[in-house]
Amino acid sequence: MYKVRIEDSFAAAHFLRDYHGKCENLHGHNYKVRVYLRGENLSEGGMLYDFSELKKDLKGVLNTIDHTNLNDLTENGKSVFDQNPSAERIAKYIFDSLARNNKKLAELLYRVDVFETDNNRATYEI
Repeated sequence: MYKVRIEDSFAAAHFLRDYHGKCENLHGHNYKVRVYLRGENLSEGGMLYDFSELKKDLKGVLNTIDHTNLNDLTENGKSVFDQNPSAERIAKYIFDSLARNNKKLAELLYRVDVFETDNNRATYEI
């Protein structure tokens, strides 16, 4: 099994409803995101997936949330994060967005990590 990982970052604000702590207040993070792929077959060029293409795919998703208030993000008039953009929900959003945008990538994608800080990470994995 071959595995690859890329990393990128974005900055955004958010607050968590029903948290009952300081994170109920609007605040921001410089998030770090890691995307993981795995598969058994390589291309003719010897790659599981082109790093340049994977970086471009991730950047396309991150551009939709960079420098935003994540609580305000909506699709079809509905809150994307159910008004609680936790790191766990952000990881799933990035995972789903990557998979939705590219069939080949969807077949290889198995994990997304979202770091709120260097010490705090949430993972969405299948």
